[in-house]
Amino acid sequence: MPLRIGLFGGTFDPPHIGHLVVATHVRELVGLDHSVLAVAGDPWQKSDVRRVTPARHRLEMVRLAAAPYPGILVDDREVRRSGPTYTIDTVRLLKEEGIASITGVADPSGEAEVAVSLIVGSDAAAGLETWHRAGELREMVDLIVVERPGHPLGVPPGWSFTPVAVPQLDVSSSDLRRRMAEGLPVEVLVPPSVVTYMRTVGLYSMNG
Repeated sequence: MPLRIGLFGGTFDPPHIGHLVVATHVRELVGLDHSVLAVAGDPWQKSDVRRVTPARHRLEMVRLAAAPYPGILVDDREVRRSGPTYTIDTVRLLKEEGIASITGVADPSGEAEVAVSLIVGSDAAAGLETWHRAGELREMVDLIVVERPGHPLGVPPGWSFTPVAVPQLDVSSSDLRRRMAEGLPVEVLVPPSVVTYMRTVGLYSMNG
């Protein structure tokens, strides 16, 4: 029986409790073996619009955020890969290389087949056909669509999907960057270990 993995990709600039709520609740509700947070190295749909925090910092923050949750894994392959990062390539490699490529621990019974579900918000789902090699991706994954207020389930035709409702938290990475720049508190909205890292490194400050 294949391992069921929920692939939750993102810029995570910075990661926050909303990301953790999605990863943990989806895993439990859908019955996944693991939720995998895949940190984008060069998020091509965002890097042309705004300055993106260097990938090494975003990756370390995600590792700190996920550390208390054994059901959440962190995949760094998009950070290690040069150039723009595409979900289709990450999915293909996960299927080819198996879960050991993330955990570093081989399956003693032989590397289990991996079934990848792509976790997306209902806002992002509507634009799936604009993604790189969308037709190939549609054939390789099923979707877990997290319902978001104000964004109906407008999944393009041909995609297999499961809608999931998780607790809605009014928190966003863009607002957290603004709060950090203005010296406002971000405690509770961001895991304590991540808050410490941001302040130690000086991320998102007006002079950063």
